[in-house]
Amino acid sequence: MTTIALSTTAQRGTTFNLWPQGAPNSNGNATDTAKVTVFLPSEKRATGRAVVICPGGGYAHLAMEHEGTDWAPFFTNQGIAVVVLKYRMPRGRYDVPISDAEEAIRLVRRNARGWHVDPGQVGVMGFSAGGHLASTVATHATGDAKPNFQILFYPVITMMPDLTHKGSHDNLLGTGKVKRQEKEFSSDQQVTRMTPPAWIALSDDDDVVLPANGANYYMELYRHDVPASLHIYPSGGHGWGSRLSFKYHIEMIMNLKSWLDSF
Repeated sequence: MTTIALSTTAQRGTTFNLWPQGAPNSNGNATDTAKVTVFLPSEKRATGRAVVICPGGGYAHLAMEHEGTDWAPFFTNQGIAVVVLKYRMPRGRYDVPISDAEEAIRLVRRNARGWHVDPGQVGVMGFSAGGHLASTVATHATGDAKPNFQILFYPVITMMPDLTHKGSHDNLLGTGKVKRQEKEFSSDQQVTRMTPPAWIALSDDDDVVLPANGANYYMELYRHDVPASLHIYPSGGHGWGSRLSFKYHIEMIMNLKSWLDSF
């Protein structure tokens, strides 16, 4: 088992290839390499919790800062380790980003001792299409790849044509006959009682990813007795992430911190 030693300086992340021996499920683009950037709290502050962050970008590109690395101080200041995932773009091969997200969670657990992480407290967090990836892992993954909690910001949840984000749908599944895959990768249709607890945030006026995505996912979690917290802010549109320009930034941060403190 390979373990990776990292600096415990929270403000300076360490970046390396997720698949040092070569990635599986190659989509034919040798320049698209999965990477992770790891931020660790000090050993004294570490709570044992960790979160893998999947930035958004419609499965076409990644918003690595305001939906990724900019979140590191928020978590490390609470003693939570952060792994920001630069996952590969699917180009119609859904197994490509999913394998990256699952491997990132396994990576945390493989390095749990050295990174002062409890293997039973590893979560996944995602924004927009990254929220779809996070919820897909939360509803599909098993064993060491299954997260213990999920944090979703204005997530794409469904792949069904009436409510999905078309760009994310087409980039993940392609544009051919994909009805079976549309159901399989509609996370609201894959919830079970074993799905991990969730915190979901979105804006009521989001016209990019329809609010019904997150709301329907919450309702399925509720229906299956999975603990979940849904926060719908009156405005803000789509894609605000950590930006201070989001009118409800402070409330959102407080809501998320309170939820993290609740279990």
